[in-house]
Amino acid sequence: MRIGELAERAKTRPSTLRYYEERGLLQPPGRTPAGYRSYGEESVRRLQFIDRARAAGFTLTQTAAILQIRDAGHSPCTHVRDLLDRRLTEVDEQIEQLRLLRANIVELREGADDVRAQICTPDDVCSFL
Repeated sequence: MRIGELAERAKTRPSTLRYYEERGLLQPPGRTPAGYRSYGEESVRRLQFIDRARAAGFTLTQTAAILQIRDAGHSPCTHVRDLLDRRLTEVDEQIEQLRLLRANIVELREGADDVRAQICTPDDVCSFL
């Protein structure tokens, strides 16, 4: 299949597919006699994997490393498990940071209800902060 058809099946743009080729995420395709890129079903499966990796929060660099392990004939599952563990830790840290941010915003908002806090002078940007 040509690049446009693959892009349509993968719900992406041809430019994204070319970028993935440059980054090593997508294997360079064969070419037709007319010079068009010619992709097979393996490219569709690879793009589906890339989408799942992105949905898990993996970077393109991490995803490329996983695919390189697989392309070398090895199972990348141990590596993926380690990445998932790291990703869970990162998400937990982000959740905690967001919890603290929310508490700070709630406190600021409650202070904004104070009548005295509503008196702003031209020298102040905003007395709520």
